[in-house]
Amino acid sequence: MSLQETFGSLVFNDAVMRQRLPRETYRILHRTIAEGRTLNAEVASVVANTMKDWAIEKGATHYTHWFQPMTGITAEKHDSFLSPIEGGGAIMEFSGKELVRGESDASSFPNGGLRSTFEARGYTAWDPTSYAFIKGNTLCIPTAFCGYGGQALDKKTPLLRSMQALNHHAKRILRLFGHQDIKKVTATVGPEQEYFLIDRDLYEKRKDLIYTGRTLFGARPPKGQELDDHYFGNLKPRVAAFMREVDEELWKLGVSAKTEHNEAAPCQHELAPIFTTANIATDHNQLTMEVMKRVAPKHGFACLLHEKPFAGVNGSGKHNNWSMSTDTGMNLLEPGETPAENAQFLLFLVAVIKAVDLHQDLLRISIASAGNDHRLGAHEAPPAIISIFLGDELMAILEALENHNAYVAGERMEMNIGVKTLPKIPKDTTDRNRTSPLAFTGNKFEFRMPGSAMSISEANVVINTIVADVLAEFADMLEKASDIRAAVEQIVVDTIANHKRILFDGNNYSEAWKEEAARRGLLNLPSTPDALPYYIHPKNIALFERQRVYTSEEMHSRYEILLENYCKVISIEAHTMLDIVNKEIIPAIIRYSRQISEAALAKRAFLPDVELPCEEKLVKQLSLLLSGISEKTEALQESVQALDAAWPPLDQARHCRDSIFQAMQALRSLVDEAEMIVEESVWPFPGYGALLTTK
Repeated sequence: MSLQETFGSLVFNDAVMRQRLPRETYRILHRTIAEGRTLNAEVASVVANTMKDWAIEKGATHYTHWFQPMTGITAEKHDSFLSPIEGGGAIMEFSGKELVRGESDASSFPNGGLRSTFEARGYTAWDPTSYAFIKGNTLCIPTAFCGYGGQALDKKTPLLRSMQALNHHAKRILRLFGHQDIKKVTATVGPEQEYFLIDRDLYEKRKDLIYTGRTLFGARPPKGQELDDHYFGNLKPRVAAFMREVDEELWKLGVSAKTEHNEAAPCQHELAPIFTTANIATDHNQLTMEVMKRVAPKHGFACLLHEKPFAGVNGSGKHNNWSMSTDTGMNLLEPGETPAENAQFLLFLVAVIKAVDLHQDLLRISIASAGNDHRLGAHEAPPAIISIFLGDELMAILEALENHNAYVAGERMEMNIGVKTLPKIPKDTTDRNRTSPLAFTGNKFEFRMPGSAMSISEANVVINTIVADVLAEFADMLEKASDIRAAVEQIVVDTIANHKRILFDGNNYSEAWKEEAARRGLLNLPSTPDALPYYIHPKNIALFERQRVYTSEEMHSRYEILLENYCKVISIEAHTMLDIVNKEIIPAIIRYSRQISEAALAKRAFLPDVELPCEEKLVKQLSLLLSGISEKTEALQESVQALDAAWPPLDQARHCRDSIFQAMQALRSLVDEAEMIVEESVWPFPGYGALLTTK
């Protein structure tokens, strides 16, 4: 098949529906998707039967409601299309009811206390805005997942709610600018996915990678990323073959994989898709991670999605490129051609600025995890301090607006910054800032903080909701104004004056910025336990309830889930570390010490008068390391055992950060030192030098 025929070939998309559905059914379904209406039962039955026939033609025998619980990955329960009939035969059936709603055991998924173990009923509900697709022999129907009482138990339901809030309030603003034809405003997202590929055989020799996704031990290799020779370098043939198959699999699923290249660290790579709506982008990113993990073994690789699988080299992020678009094709963060268009652009721009300044805590929380804490603030990712980069020219325009001055744009043009006469604003006239957590890049904001293993849902829930809330405030003011243009100008000027502290165009990695941010009153939340208490702050609960994205009950449940997950991850890492040290590392050091001692004894038997300073020094060094490793292992064991105490969840998380993790770091330091001494053939697992070299 050609690329055009391949793309979307396993997707029940709009083209398939237009071709196969009765004209009236298609019209109703299309309107349902476009306007967010409820699908009636008769139409659902027709759609279900058509979808079933199409899926069977493609080789499907089963269907599943594909959903995204709070585990961060996807879930599915498969049912066959087969239904027995009288006489021992069978027919293939799929009803509208089965399409629209399914049932799963809600108590067996993370729910933060929303459901008791004995309260098992939960429901999956079809999201018709995200097309069904075929994976293997199964028709996958993207769905939301909620409890018996309607509580959101997944990552899709709040995302859809936040998109609805953004749509509602953005349209209020646009109507005031005369856009009566716009029926829908959608958050659009393009998530860049970073990942590592390492040899599968080596991966299977590392318990830490298998159990935790990252190396808990590992001495620095002779060569890492110091020479910057991997970034955008030539693709190794095996890596290129992997990327090619991933592309083909994703294209069949309608995922617009567009760009791929080597990243900064050895064995690190990136894939970027074309923009699409936030909920579809979230679905597609989950599929991307799944396909990468599935395809990698075919090429002798293991795909690592952990945020920091290797100490000392760059970790992996997931840059979330976010914007707002209308159903008429207008990008609301695109500078315009006319004064009115630029007034509109500036209003939406400052809405984002205000939203980010008011809700720094929520943006930090949206990317909080034990894995992501390893990379935030390192020299590869933005720090835990939230700020916005706009670029020199846009910053100068906003400063001129605030001070009611004319802005001179170099030799290209001169503009008077009164909103009534505002001419075209240029874009892409300044450099990008890769150290910024949230950078404006011409017609979108690049949120650089999400970790590579994360669902992008929570980050976009937060961005959509906080911007919607500010737009609601702006709309309330403008709808009461007698002079809309003057009111817009006043809102823009006031917002810049009151929230410019969040704007920073310098080096976010520097210590000077941390000091400057503290002077500005910006939050610095370096760890997940530092950030999470802000989640259930009354102002944040009020925000999400006001925009009908979360209830207070749902927010408290997510707070509990996030704390529990943080503790579980560190606990698993600590137990894995103890297992490896006790069963592999200590025996290896003892074995190597014995080899040296035996060699020294043999040498002395032949040369009794010769001193053996090298052997004696090495044995002594190993003995001291072994004693230290044994001591640090006991300390880690005690710290882990203390976690069994009945502590409040936040105290448990703090104990994991302050005691268990610190004990793990102390133990790792000694083990890594021993790895530099022990002969490679004796060391129980492959080191960084082998892992970070792709053949």
